[in-house]
Parts: sequence; structure tokens; C-alpha cells
Amino acid sequence: MERQQSEIREQVRTFIMDELARRKGITVFTDDESLTENGVVDSLGTFRLVTFLENNFNVRIADEDIVHENFRSVSEIERFVNGKLNAKAARA
Repeated sequence: MERQQSEIREQVRTFIMDELARRKGITVFTDDESLTENGVVDSLGTFRLVTFLENNFNVRIADEDIVHENFRSVSEIERFVNGKLNAKAARA
């Protein structure tokens, strides 16, 4: 069953806030703000985020998928996860 976009966005946002941002003292960021430029996500954070996405949304993220464009912002992460879920559904 495909997840609603807002559900994906909310889960991603909550994970980033709880597991990455607050640990760095960041309490506010927008869905379109660059997570690397504002210091929310660093290289270790990216790998924690990949693990979260794979486990939470049951998608496989290949090494070549781990590029700035896919993880730049909450909105881009949501778009990326939706693409993975749609591709998975099309193969089923």
C-alpha cells in the first residue's frame, strides 16, 4: 500500500528533528531548506537517514542513490522515497 506524501514528509521531518537536528541544537528548519547547508545533516547523519528510510519505508537505497540532490531537503527526501515506492509498486 502506497503511503500518503504528507505521511512520508511527516515521518522524515520527525526523524530528522529528533535524531539529527536537536542533537546539534537546531530546533527549526523548513521542508525546502538545505539540510547540509544549515548543518542539520552531515555525512554520518546521511547514513543514519538512509538506514531510517530503508527500515521505515522498506526501500533499498543503493550507493549511487546517496547523492546531494536526493537528500538536500525534507521535500527532496520525500520525492526520492516516493520514487522508490512507486518503482517498487510497478515491479510488483
